[in-house]
Amino acid sequence: MTTTASRFEARPQSGLTPQRAGGSPFLKARDAAARIARGLATPVIPDDYLDLFAPLRSGADLRGRIVAITPETRDAATITIRPGRDWQGHAPGQYIRVGVDVDGVRHWRAYSLTSDTSARDGLISITVKAMPDGLVSRYLVHDARPGVVIQIDQASGDFVLPQSVPAKVLFLTGGSGITPVMGMLRNHDFDGLDVVHAHSAPTADDVIFARELADAPTGVRAIVRHTDDEVMLTPEQLDEVVPDWRERETWICGPTPMLDAFEAHYAAAGRTELLHVERFRPTIVEAGEGGTASLRVGGDSRIPRTE
Repeated sequence: MTTTASRFEARPQSGLTPQRAGGSPFLKARDAAARIARGLATPVIPDDYLDLFAPLRSGADLRGRIVAITPETRDAATITIRPGRDWQGHAPGQYIRVGVDVDGVRHWRAYSLTSDTSARDGLISITVKAMPDGLVSRYLVHDARPGVVIQIDQASGDFVLPQSVPAKVLFLTGGSGITPVMGMLRNHDFDGLDVVHAHSAPTADDVIFARELADAPTGVRAIVRHTDDEVMLTPEQLDEVVPDWRERETWICGPTPMLDAFEAHYAAAGRTELLHVERFRPTIVEAGEGGTASLRVGGDSRIPRTE
């Protein structure tokens, strides 16, 4: 890291020699101020100053500014973000990693994008469920405020629909596993197709995007189960709920036990090629402004639905 000292050095005014300039009380004060400025600037490079005033500029590390936080349930919210100028866009169903600094450590979590890819305002959104021990998710849902700047990555993931959507589709989601599928539902035209979306949540109050599920788009039949009153949809119940499931390409996202059960069921039926699964993955923690880096893997460290 380097600084250019000459940029901060006092120079004699026209008509004054260096000796006379140094004798002026005004210039002495200016020289003292310059020395203080050099000291403050020593560990900082020009980009650091730009980060303070233009954090979303092109060429900088990719960041986003929170524009709005909209509650979805008592413990879930949609975070609307204005991404930096180098944002490259996303495909419905993909996710982004979000970096938040806490006590000098940058914690990265990944969340599915739920926004309209054609929005003219350039805004994107993620929908986050606050986990009981989730450091980042609780911050984003309960503590973050509009105006906060966060670190983000470019969109990733292959849990997406093909360019030509199959005539028959089945979405199976549980809890906050609905988020990548909602990204698909908001961005595709299913008119003329046969789409079934079966979603499970503990109670009616826990259903994220409840209003949109109640008013499903043309071509989509939504089935919502409240698991506190009735058990979560099991593979054995598919024949009753979706009799033609063997003919449907399926996208599934939810708790690990749910995913394991349906994977086994599709394998036993010889339909593995129809199943697209989004699973838990590692959570990355790295140094922020000071601190250490580590890699943590846990059951709540799913890519779209993490802490």
